[in-house]
Amino acid sequence: MMDDTDRAIVNALQGGFPICDRPYAEAAARLGIAEEELIARLERLLAEKVLTRFGPLYNAERMGGAFTLAAMSVPEEDFERVAEAVNALPQVAHNYRREHALNMWFVVATDSREAMDAVLREIAERTGLEVFNFPKEEEFFLELKFAA
Repeated sequence: MMDDTDRAIVNALQGGFPICDRPYAEAAARLGIAEEELIARLERLLAEKVLTRFGPLYNAERMGGAFTLAAMSVPEEDFERVAEAVNALPQVAHNYRREHALNMWFVVATDSREAMDAVLREIAERTGLEVFNFPKEEEFFLELKFAA
């Protein structure tokens, strides 16, 4: 269960985290709590799965890398094995099951286009299934925030 301080933390940290020598201390000061309390509360919210992740979002392309959305059609009886094989790669994030012929969707982020292509080939080799690549054609910025 979230209390008022937890809600204040979630609401305040969705819009930006300080970039400085002691970002947790600065964020905690803005919230009127101690640095240690902020860290403990974030750890608890993550452990209790209230938050699924806490960290920066990087634009791989702006840093010279590459990313893509990929999908696969995975037989239901083989879904767990394929999910484990795909998720074992550190370049894979955001793996989702969908009710669709392409029932597994995931994001691949790498340091280059060549590395991304290699990861997609490796997934196909590991799983024995075709990987469909859906590279971004156009980008739109949506600043989505949820009030806790």
